[in-house]
Formats: sequence, structure tokens, C-alpha cells
Amino acid sequence: MPEKKKFNLEYEIKSSPRILYNFLIEPNALAQWFADDVELRDYIYTFTWDGEQHRAKIIQSKDNKVVRYKWLNDDSAENYLEMEVVQDEMTNDVALCVTDFAAEADIPERKLIWKNQIDYLVSVLGA
Repeated sequence: MPEKKKFNLEYEIKSSPRILYNFLIEPNALAQWFADDVELRDYIYTFTWDGEQHRAKIIQSKDNKVVRYKWLNDDSAENYLEMEVVQDEMTNDVALCVTDFAAEADIPERKLIWKNQIDYLVSVLGA
């Protein structure tokens, strides 16, 4: 299995940090933009894409700020998915910063997938 590389993305989102954070952590909200279906049971999230399930648990979170998921099918301790809400102190602009991992050859495609997901998120937020 090829080694995964970390990559970071940042998207400006016109939303309050509180509302945006709910879309990063609540199963029903995640299912509106991030995955086809999301279930939460015993602190384990099950994300479904195209009929394929991926399980994760939150290993770090701070209300209205950051959530970090650890994929349970990934043996590497370094690989995670982090979504952080960042608000500029001067302008109050809100950004969503994503940290993800993928094989180097897959990163361009993964960035495109993220762009599409974020477009869904923006439309759901009405931002």
C-alpha cells in the first residue's frame, strides 16, 4: 500500500463558526454534504459513499472550532481527517481548513472531490 501524504485545503465559507461546526460533527448534517449516509453509534461514525462503508471515531474536537476523525480501517496512526473552523479576528471571515491524507498520485483527484463536497456544503448552508 503506497504511503499516504498529508495535504491541506482552505475554503472561505460565509457562515457562523457554530453553524459550520454542526455540519462537521452532526450525522444528519454530514449526510447533507459529506457522505451519502452517516450513522453514529457508540461514538463510532459510519460514513457511506456509493454503498461502501467507512468507520471513524472522533479523536479530537473542540466546540465550534475543530474535529479530527480517525479512520478505523487505516492502520497508520498518522492518517486522519481534520476539519477546522478558522475565523479571522480582523474581518470575521470564516474559513474551513481541511487536513487529509492520500497516496501522492491520488491527491489531485482528492482535492477535486473536496472542492465538489465544499460546493455542496456551501449550497446547503445557503452561503
